[in-house]
Amino acid sequence: MGDAGISNTQILPARTVETGSIWIAVVVIPLFLIAPALWNGYPLLQWDTGGYLARWYEGYLVPSRSTVFGLYLHFGEGSSFWLNLGFQAMSTLWILQLSLRVLGLIQPLRLLWIGLLLIATTALPWLASMLLTDIFAGLSVLALFILVTQADRITALEKCAVFGFIAFASATHSATLGVLLGLCCVGLVARPFLRDRITLAGLMQGGASLVAGAAMLLGANYALSGQLAWTPGGVGVAFGRMLQDGIVAKYLNDHCPQLELKLCPYRNELPPTADDFLWGNSMFNTLGRFEGLDNEMGYIVTHSLQEYPLWQAKAAVTATVDQLLHVATGEGTIGWLPHTYGIIDRYIPSQSKPMHAAHQQHWDINFALLNWLHVPVALGSMLAMLALLGHAIWRRRRDDVTLLAATVTLALLGNAAICGVISGPHDRYGARIVWIATFTALIAAARYFGGADRDYARRDRKSITPAL
Repeated sequence: MGDAGISNTQILPARTVETGSIWIAVVVIPLFLIAPALWNGYPLLQWDTGGYLARWYEGYLVPSRSTVFGLYLHFGEGSSFWLNLGFQAMSTLWILQLSLRVLGLIQPLRLLWIGLLLIATTALPWLASMLLTDIFAGLSVLALFILVTQADRITALEKCAVFGFIAFASATHSATLGVLLGLCCVGLVARPFLRDRITLAGLMQGGASLVAGAAMLLGANYALSGQLAWTPGGVGVAFGRMLQDGIVAKYLNDHCPQLELKLCPYRNELPPTADDFLWGNSMFNTLGRFEGLDNEMGYIVTHSLQEYPLWQAKAAVTATVDQLLHVATGEGTIGWLPHTYGIIDRYIPSQSKPMHAAHQQHWDINFALLNWLHVPVALGSMLAMLALLGHAIWRRRRDDVTLLAATVTLALLGNAAICGVISGPHDRYGARIVWIATFTALIAAARYFGGADRDYARRDRKSITPAL
């Protein structure tokens, strides 16, 4: 009786502390995730934000602007988009805690310090505070990992929620869909060697979520534009990358005497970068932009691939490696964003005043200072993934943290290949996903230094009861 009383008096304070820690994490992490927007006085905007916002109002498809994400933003307009930021912050908290839980690391204090370290050292809070698809790129990779490899550790309701989240995320950007599809394909190839880790049911669920995302995008495109078509723009973006590499100029110089192409008169005046050509004041505007040049750009892309295969392969490898090194936070977030401002002024005039009054619109954000920390952390985290995989190969380990590190590494490579080869290297494309490498490195550190968790790696796979 006495021993039981002593035990109870010890357990109750411990449970009280744990409950308090849970609520601290639930409140503090989302609040800090949107701290940049709170300081700014308005959700952060980016060069591409206006194109997504306009989809509801303009009712036609434009290159690289998902109507699904446009509808998502439209539903948050009444709250000045704070509803969207709330969803993004809570989704981030949910995926972070779910990832820790399925790996047996879901102590509230651990969730809190890992979340705060990510917020302090990566682009994560800037992604969560921004009206852009980028926050869903990294989160969807973690969600797919959970659905495909850890489905026996979550409830049926959670499976449905993760399935829906992956479908939505894949519909917000074609590059995200490409990365997730690539991971599923690699999982299918690796399954014969990892039958104890990757199940056929998990792969089928992951693939089905991507099919659902594709159907969601096609449905939204049809509902808004009357066209049952994919979001346009892939050819034009690929053309821009080839122009930047000098391939377009070479093709025009080789063929303009024989072919009557609209770009022939301008072959000696092509701008140096894809951004200058597609989004600057170039001959692209004079010749009718995507509507006027889409067929010609597609022709040049196709035939230059056939005529210069080695050059294209070398350029692709160079672009992929270059993209892996482009990880700085804030690209396209500072400076003059005339298109986005114009869309808000035209279609949502009630928000013009707070939008123009925000710190961002007064050039008050110093990403150069932040990147003194963010860039080394990002690059170091990618090296940590290689170290984890190398150590696992040496020790012949195939535990869940190793599988997560492999998944993250493949996602980073796939993202670099898709974005670097098609669009050309940009810091934005790297920053939006590299934070999951930092998250994985922190998980590995927590597992290694957390003595209470060391025996978890030696346990048989068992379902874990939800703890948060």
